[in-house]
Amino acid sequence: MVLAVTAGPAGDRQVVGQARGMVHRHPDQPTELYIDNLGVTPGRRRERLATKMLDELVAWGVELGCEEAWVGTEPDNEAARGLYAKRGAEAEAFVMFAYELSG
Repeated sequence: MVLAVTAGPAGDRQVVGQARGMVHRHPDQPTELYIDNLGVTPGRRRERLATKMLDELVAWGVELGCEEAWVGTEPDNEAARGLYAKRGAEAEAFVMFAYELSG
C-alpha cells in the first residue's frame, strides 16, 4: 500500500491519498500487478499525488518481476482514465461479474 500523507494544521499527520497493489502469480500466465483503490481526497486533487502513488506502485511491480500491471475504473471516471492513459496504459475491454453476498 502506498499512502500520501501530509501535516495538518496542528502538525498531526493526515492520509490524503492511498493506493494498494497486489502481485498475482499465476501458474499459466505472466506475473502481474493489480492496482486497487487509487484515490485522493477531493481537497488535494490536482497535486500529482495520484501520479506519484501510481508510479511508486508500478516501480514496485517492476522490482518484483511483474510483466504487466492493470487497474480498473468506471467508464465515466474521466480523471482516472486520463491519468492511466497519460502514464502509458491502454484501455481494454473487460467484463466484470459481481456477486451479492449476504451473511
